Amino acid sequence: MKKQTAAITAVGGYVPEFILSNKVLETMVETNDEWITSRTGIKERRILKEENAGTSFLAIKAAEDLINKSGVDPKEIDFVLVATATPDLPVAATAAYVASEIGAVNAFSYDLQAACSSFLFGMSTAASYIESGRYKKVLLIGADKMSSIIDYTDRTTCIIFGDGAGAALFEPNDEGLGLQDEYLRTDGVGRQFLKIEAGGSILPPSEETVKNKQHYVFQDGKSVFKFAVSNMADVSALIMDRNNLKKEDVQWLVPHQANKRIIDATAKRMGVDADKVMINIHKYGNTTSATLPLLLHDYEKQLKKGDNLIFAAFGGGFTWGSIYLKWAYNS
Repeated sequence: MKKQTAAITAVGGYVPEFILSNKVLETMVETNDEWITSRTGIKERRILKEENAGTSFLAIKAAEDLINKSGVDPKEIDFVLVATATPDLPVAATAAYVASEIGAVNAFSYDLQAACSSFLFGMSTAASYIESGRYKKVLLIGADKMSSIIDYTDRTTCIIFGDGAGAALFEPNDEGLGLQDEYLRTDGVGRQFLKIEAGGSILPPSEETVKNKQHYVFQDGKSVFKFAVSNMADVSALIMDRNNLKKEDVQWLVPHQANKRIIDATAKRMGVDADKVMINIHKYGNTTSATLPLLLHDYEKQLKKGDNLIFAAFGGGFTWGSIYLKWAYNS
């Protein structure tokens, strides 16, 4: 009996209308377009400006885009998983609210947080639920309102991040398509290099933590860059070797959009040509959990049934990994 695999059968995406360009950032902090572009590859990023709108707003928009394009009945969705580092509220799961708002009234739901690797780890989770045979439709959404945790006087972080969301529907497949292999890793040594110091159980919110700006993202850029370059490249090459994939066998590299130099290094290690690398960092910056599904959304029309895709991500924790997936449909 052929093993049932979990395939992506539909995608959706959403980015806010407001564009924060490098030129605008030049008026906010001491930086310039040439410096940002040469070091990160970012030209602009999208920022959610709607009043009282959080990550759920972005996630709902991306899910609705998927639902409208695919025609899937929300009532048939079994499970809604929201991968995010910026939930609407502590304790109350963002996914529960999103599921209710999109009409997935028969689904259970929860959030998954692994920083920039959240969607990648979510792919493994979604696929496992499908492969178990107990669930038929799993909606995975990667969404982050990074502007809510960024200090726009800190030029080391405010140039990098943007807001956005992407969604993917996982369903059973009996043609051998979908998720083929994964290699996921974590290392707690990274906690000191990429974090938000306050707001958790170690250092609860206080007047002092707010005054000291400890509720914003802190990043030791050099350390994070060093770890990301080596680890993203290593796991991507490992996945290829483990599945006997040569560079010509890979149709697309789907890399986390943190830094163009990290993406280039990963592609080089894999031997993959530049025209096989999905890129949108210049338009959106680093949208954290949303980078991978937004790439699928932007490149969907170029994807063909049977294409071999290698996903790679690296995030705070540290968290990182790679997934090998066979695309399941022609758009």
